[in-house]
Amino acid sequence: HRRFDYRPKTDPYCQARYTFCPTGSAIPVMKEEDAIEVYRLQAPVWEFKYGDLLGHLKIMHDAVGFKSSLTGKNYTMEWYELFQLGNCTFPHLRPGMDAPFWCNQGAACFYEGIDDPHWKENGTLVLVTTISGTMFNEMAKWVKYDNDTGIYYETWTVQASPDKQSIVWFDSYECSKFILRTYQKLADLGAVFKKIQTNYTSIILFSGEPVYLGNETSIFGPQGNKTLAATIRDFYYPFKPHQTVGEFFVDLLKIIDRVILNGQFYLFYNLEYWFLPMKFPYLKIIYEEVPLPTGNKTSFGV
Repeated sequence: HRRFDYRPKTDPYCQARYTFCPTGSAIPVMKEEDAIEVYRLQAPVWEFKYGDLLGHLKIMHDAVGFKSSLTGKNYTMEWYELFQLGNCTFPHLRPGMDAPFWCNQGAACFYEGIDDPHWKENGTLVLVTTISGTMFNEMAKWVKYDNDTGIYYETWTVQASPDKQSIVWFDSYECSKFILRTYQKLADLGAVFKKIQTNYTSIILFSGEPVYLGNETSIFGPQGNKTLAATIRDFYYPFKPHQTVGEFFVDLLKIIDRVILNGQFYLFYNLEYWFLPMKFPYLKIIYEEVPLPTGNKTSFGV
């Protein structure tokens, strides 16, 4: 997943149903001698609206919590889509614009408090390590770098097969990956994690070797490939927001026909388009263990 030099301004066309990070705040500077508990937080996606519904499918959202022993204050940190998941996964086809239009930025959100019922009721709230104020402050600097340079949300992991040793063509870049990067940073700073099982959700597409198609300019620009441009727009059309149940099922049949019966998928990754020759089992949602990391430095006396 490519890193960028800066975060571009978002286009006013991109609108979220729910405000991104509504109570967000700056990350505080902790006193060096503070002992800060670090919590693993996980709950079903859209738990606030649908309860445990997506939890049954193991579609989970991840975050990390902190508690200062000196102040007693709690904090939550997470990373998610600025304009909800659908906008990050598929583009808009705007009138008068040849190229699909993407609202696919993701970002970190930090705010005071931990909503205990939200994480406990259908998910996880468990202590994983304790760090010093010094380590927390170093992590905060890293979060700013990570957030300024890793700016686009990517829903899909793309693999050659379901085998654990399978080639990974493209890796996802979503909430769980941010939490894993944060844990690794803390481990590198000296955090010692408890030995508990930690599982994460991945949505995987299965494909033969991807074929590079080009970027927006080379495909949709004045000298672009008009046939390929029309094919990509036609592929994304059934994924548009739906107005009626009837339209949804008609478009669902088109998606099944293209992705499964004809083995076709067009992926937008790092601002470039790729063709995926899809193969069985086409798509799978997995909830698998990724162990907590071990670092290579000694702990800061915690």
